Amino acid sequence: MSDLVSGEAVLLELRVAKLASRGLAFALDVLIQAITLLLAFLLIVPGDAIGFDSALAATVTLVVIVLVLVGYPTTAETLTRGRTIGKAALGLRTVRTDGGPIRFRHAIVRALAGFFVDFWGLGLLGVVAVVVSLSSKNGQRVGDLLAGTFVVRERVPQQQVAGPVYMPPPLAGWAATQQVSALPNDLALAVRQYLGRVHQLTHDAAASLGYRLAGEVSAHLGTPIPPNVPIPAYLAAVLAERRNREEGRHPQIPPQPPVEEAFPTTPPSDGPFAPPS
Repeated sequence: MSDLVSGEAVLLELRVAKLASRGLAFALDVLIQAITLLLAFLLIVPGDAIGFDSALAATVTLVVIVLVLVGYPTTAETLTRGRTIGKAALGLRTVRTDGGPIRFRHAIVRALAGFFVDFWGLGLLGVVAVVVSLSSKNGQRVGDLLAGTFVVRERVPQQQVAGPVYMPPPLAGWAATQQVSALPNDLALAVRQYLGRVHQLTHDAAASLGYRLAGEVSAHLGTPIPPNVPIPAYLAAVLAERRNREEGRHPQIPPQPPVEEAFPTTPPSDGPFAPPS
């Protein structure tokens, strides 16, 4: 099992794929690639017979091999967010080391490393991939280490904190300017758990823990907490912006009123999030 923190700071327990299941998935993918290459060569040979230059035929052959061995896994994993036909058949998926879905840059790095290092070029027909995978805690081959990914068995993750975090509208413009990627996973998880149970805490516990977490978040962002903003709203804005960037959403944010005018200028002294005495 591998404990990961998602973009919304939800703790996920993912089952790392074993070498045997990955090997079967890879074998199925190789079979598909071999059939594709065979069909491609059947189309190239007639062209050679009617006048293809030998050097041109060799170039075309090499290009076809690279396109199939690199293009197939890259295209499949990009379009399906981490699955080839072989992985789908075995119930596997490639994910980032933070548990998020992979994108084109991860898929192309994995495919290129697989072609040149793990399997074909210098990989001794997969010996390098097997040795490196057995030496890695999460079964990562060279391509996974370079791309920041690993392969997991798909299942419904166990979420320790339920319910989404919403962006407070008055803080949307402010949050869009913050370096939320600087927030470490463990702190984001602590904030997510706090927001999920803040209404179950006593007044003193909610205030003390909230201000402590807000101070740590502010230190990582490098910017002060906006004045007159309730601590839960501040933490929710940071976490929601982190999630939005993780999912690749970049909405056009309408003009917002200044943060200091969007909330009461003087919070009630007996409110649930007043600074602890």
